[in-house]
Amino acid sequence: MTTTEPLSPTETRYDRGMAILEQVSGASGAAVIAGLAEIAPDLARLTVEFGYGDIYNRPGLTLRQRQLANVAALTALGNAAPQLRFHIGGALHVGVTRREIVETIMHMTVYAGFPAALNGLAAAREVFVERQTPADVEDSGAQPGETTDDRYHRGLAALEAIDGHAGVQVVASLQDIAPDLARYIIEFSFGDIYSRTGLDLKTRELATVAALTAMGTAAPQLRVHLHGLLNVGGTREEAIEVITQMVGYAGFPAAINGIAAAREVFAQRDADPATHQPRS
Repeated sequence: MTTTEPLSPTETRYDRGMAILEQVSGASGAAVIAGLAEIAPDLARLTVEFGYGDIYNRPGLTLRQRQLANVAALTALGNAAPQLRFHIGGALHVGVTRREIVETIMHMTVYAGFPAALNGLAAAREVFVERQTPADVEDSGAQPGETTDDRYHRGLAALEAIDGHAGVQVVASLQDIAPDLARYIIEFSFGDIYSRTGLDLKTRELATVAALTAMGTAAPQLRVHLHGLLNVGGTREEAIEVITQMVGYAGFPAAINGIAAAREVFAQRDADPATHQPRS
């Protein structure tokens, strides 16, 4: 089981947390903590000790993965623009590219809707301008003159490769009541969004698990995407870590419910491994 790394004999949780916070955000992190300490010094201390000294210090995810998970979750939640800007800046600081940030926010159109993604992109624009971050070369992978059939077939192939049996079941369950919605899931979610370049599939699924855990309103879809994460090369440890990280952004109930979903998915895969594999 993954646990927080032990302290050295002379290190405190606060010291360790501040060191990690500086890695993630540079001087801006210390400034945020100092401002918080003016009104709520205990909360400032707990933020450093728990959020960074305990959670961020855990192995299992890189700082890049943690920051992209935060960007996804805060975009999807849609109620914490200052924190989203902070973590976009942190993502840049640990080596995430502007393109990867934009793709992560665009990915949230599928799970939190266009308004949340548009607001997330507005926050990203502010950070990019402030930091004078140069644009990456865009290459969406889209083909000019594509037909709806092209998008559908590409989306269906992506759905089967990522979510396997679980994803196909979801789409099939809609055919008798909302066949157009089933088609939109394939064409837009998988044909347009998941098939874009800029993020690999494992990163997209980590972002999805983070967002669905934080939102707390989509347990069936979280289970589907936990299967998807494992299908595209993610590990159980990574799944548990990204859910655990959401304690700091959505609270313990959301993370506990996420862990319950992961427990169910792991048990299903152990009981019948063949059923939960993607189609080749």
